[in-house]
Amino acid sequence: MAEIWKSLPGFVRNIVVPIIVLVIAFNIIGAVFGLIGALVGFAIKALVVVGIAAAVVILVKKAARG
Repeated sequence: MAEIWKSLPGFVRNIVVPIIVLVIAFNIIGAVFGLIGALVGFAIKALVVVGIAAAVVILVKKAARG
């Protein structure tokens, strides 16, 4: 690997490789944030569904008593 790195021209080592590394890093960070966002969105939707179900249960119990 060291031989390949040393055989690259200077502009490739100093400019092209860091740009490629930055692009890959941003893609990985974006994927992580996307996954976290999807999980948080799913959790919020699940909580809303549970809340609506609880409200329906409470209203049905009140209606059954009255």
